[in-house]
Amino acid sequence: MNIKEAKQEVKNTITAYLKKDDMGEYAIPIERQRPLLLMGPPGIGKTAIMEQVAKELGINLVSYTITHHTRQSAIGLPFISKKEYDGREYSVTEYTMSEIIASVYEQIEKTGIEEGILFLDEINCVSETLAPTMLQFLQYKKFGNHQVPKGFVIVTAGNPPEFNKSVRDFDIVTLDRVKRIFIEEDYSAWREYAYKAGIHGAIMAYLEIKKRNFYNVVSDVEGKRFVTARGWEDLSHVMKVYEELRIPINKDFVVQYLQDDEIAGDFANYYELYNKYKNIYRIPEILEGTVQIDGTLIKDAPFDEKLSLIGLLTDALTQEFKTYVYELESQKQLLEQLKYLREELKLEKGAAVAILGRLTESKRQIYEKQKENNIIDKDEQKIAGMAIKRMTEMVDFLKAETTGNSATDFSLIKDRFDTIEFVRKESISNIQKHLDNAFDFMVKVYGEGQELVIFLTELSSGYYSLKFISECGNEAFYKYNKLLLLKENRSKLTEEAIELLGIS
Repeated sequence: MNIKEAKQEVKNTITAYLKKDDMGEYAIPIERQRPLLLMGPPGIGKTAIMEQVAKELGINLVSYTITHHTRQSAIGLPFISKKEYDGREYSVTEYTMSEIIASVYEQIEKTGIEEGILFLDEINCVSETLAPTMLQFLQYKKFGNHQVPKGFVIVTAGNPPEFNKSVRDFDIVTLDRVKRIFIEEDYSAWREYAYKAGIHGAIMAYLEIKKRNFYNVVSDVEGKRFVTARGWEDLSHVMKVYEELRIPINKDFVVQYLQDDEIAGDFANYYELYNKYKNIYRIPEILEGTVQIDGTLIKDAPFDEKLSLIGLLTDALTQEFKTYVYELESQKQLLEQLKYLREELKLEKGAAVAILGRLTESKRQIYEKQKENNIIDKDEQKIAGMAIKRMTEMVDFLKAETTGNSATDFSLIKDRFDTIEFVRKESISNIQKHLDNAFDFMVKVYGEGQELVIFLTELSSGYYSLKFISECGNEAFYKYNKLLLLKENRSKLTEEAIELLGIS
């Protein structure tokens, strides 16, 4: 299965394992909760989906790369204790608590959440001395004498032997006690994640043209050459900062992340073209509907250039869709806090500044704790940060404008909120205009051909674009989507009729 399907399978399994019956006991007994074993090539996102699942289910995540551990750190250090058996005292070897088990308990204390995932990566690459301990761990969910807490589900991951010479095979006894999931690299599954993660537009456009270069691992006489999903994502993050700092991006830089000379060189060359297209096609002018470009030249351009143009358009629109989502969700959080303020003012007249300041500080503390415990993702961090910033600005505004009358002060705050909301709705109109102009441009230049199909597909597969269109609508999107669906259905019916009539 691909990484998206694997994530859903992990999520389903953990949800089932943590379900409780009417007596408050786990519906699936602990001893029947098989540890999950994810097997797949390196760098495809096995660790990333653990973080996503934990956040989506609202549970803890404790993560370790087990190859970094020795037998002592995994099962604890030995010490001598005294015990009495049959009336006589004996010296007995016991073990301190495993560092890994201790980390689980620490996470429970920090968050107050008793359920979670204990994720151990590179499980099949442990040292000779640690191997027996890992077999015991998978079979009995114990490190030494210490049991993994009840509410924690064990998930492990490993790479097949063709990717790592250190891999050791598990015996049938162990494999019969785990739930094994095989994962394969799949660009289409990663692509959906990549749009939400904000992967650089040049990378997305390049991979649409050269999908075969998404993942490549080769080991031959020339050594190891590899390109992974992790490599593309890390490259994207650094590229964005390099661009802000105006640091050149060339093959020597790219190959540090895409460790295959040929693919790194190919992408570096494409990146130069991507920037050239960006200057030629003047995307902001296309979105504003003011561009003056020879449509014939664009229509007759090579197909990879057309895909690059579509990628540039999609990337620019996605940034606007993303801003819409952030503004909407932060405004919802702000509204929620203002509702608390209104209720508090009914009990504490004339103290609007103090109450709003207290609410702001409380939200900031919750936000910092969530960040510290890694239980909110980057989008949620951005949204919460925006809400706190606006609340802080409202506190400052109220300090300057307060009348000391609770009703008047709340009215001032409400007017300020309405102003922010008016600006937000104006930006929605602007996004709608840009999307309409993008469709007008595509149809004017390419008609209703495959280029329009690709553009619609890009919009339909993007998290932020779909959220915007589903919540705000867009007549052009619905019009052309419906038109292309009708064409597709008509074509299929024609093919079926020809087949039934036996026409060659």
